[in-house]
Amino acid sequence: DTSLAEVNSFSPSVPISPSSMINQYKFEDGPELRDLFITVDDPESHITAIETFITYRVVTKTTRGEFDSSEYEVRRRYQDFLWLKSKLEEAHPTLIIPPLPEKFIMKGMVERFSDEFIETRRKALHKFLNRIADHPTLTFNEDFKIFLTAQAWELSSHKKQGPGLLSRMGQTVRAVASSVRGAVKNRPEMFTEMNNYMETFSQKINLLDKIAHRIYKEERDYFNEMKEYGPIHTLWSASEEDIADSLKGIAGCIDRCCKATEKRMAGLSEHLLPILHEYVLYSEILMGVLKRRDQIQGELDSKVDALANKKTEKDLFSEEIGKLEDKVERANNALKADWDRWKQNMQRDMRSSFTNVAENNLRYYEE
Repeated sequence: DTSLAEVNSFSPSVPISPSSMINQYKFEDGPELRDLFITVDDPESHITAIETFITYRVVTKTTRGEFDSSEYEVRRRYQDFLWLKSKLEEAHPTLIIPPLPEKFIMKGMVERFSDEFIETRRKALHKFLNRIADHPTLTFNEDFKIFLTAQAWELSSHKKQGPGLLSRMGQTVRAVASSVRGAVKNRPEMFTEMNNYMETFSQKINLLDKIAHRIYKEERDYFNEMKEYGPIHTLWSASEEDIADSLKGIAGCIDRCCKATEKRMAGLSEHLLPILHEYVLYSEILMGVLKRRDQIQGELDSKVDALANKKTEKDLFSEEIGKLEDKVERANNALKADWDRWKQNMQRDMRSSFTNVAENNLRYYEE
């Protein structure tokens, strides 16, 4: 893809040093003036007779007039973040909602409730809330404000005020009806291009994610072997007086390589693996958003077909079609604006992630 290849095209005027590249891109993509700052920190374990779970402190500082105070501090568990995401998807079906870490993120790499798992999740939850805060529409969502400001009992009470059973059933029936309607006949070309782009992107990002995990696993195996290999030379030097200094030197060299490999692994787990996996989740979210846009379009198409087949009730159909045309236009405009914004963020994140990995690799081989 030319569009994906552009991410890796560096201008000849860019300095050779990778650290200079990083500084340049960070400077170019500097944050705009913000009025909402959110921090997720201080994880706490809670053990009850029924379950064990972790809560995180969410601290919000703001200068916005719609908030009653300039600073809030609440505690939230993972289920609360899931609730917020579902409410955002419900309120903004054609906007790109940031992904949450899965229930068991990095499965097979870290144990649940280990310090590493909790820290990985904390970073992901912090990024999730700040991506919402930086979004021009989602940041003003009422449920988002309640999530940031309400105490635990208030949030629990608010959650119970969700849509009733009949309303949920109606949404489900409409969704099923839309999904069985078949291919959209009048989909604009740009949304077909988006679909094609996302299919290619999804394949590539999933492949990159698998390769990165394989590299990390190989590095970890190599690191574990080196940890055992160094002390062998130290023990060996005790029984070989003539070459003791050389053996100790090799042992010291292996130890330095071991430490350098450990730093390299930390760089991969911090700068590459989470970014790639986040965009694996983003690819699934975007495919869902495009399907929801198509469902709205499909609803409009079916009404237009019905109007063509029924001469009676023409005025009623015309009114419904007018409303659906407005709904499709709003959905299209929302997705188009979010699409451009998402692509810019994706390219910046990818560029930064791979440049960081290149910088870490250079340092590793120098050491």
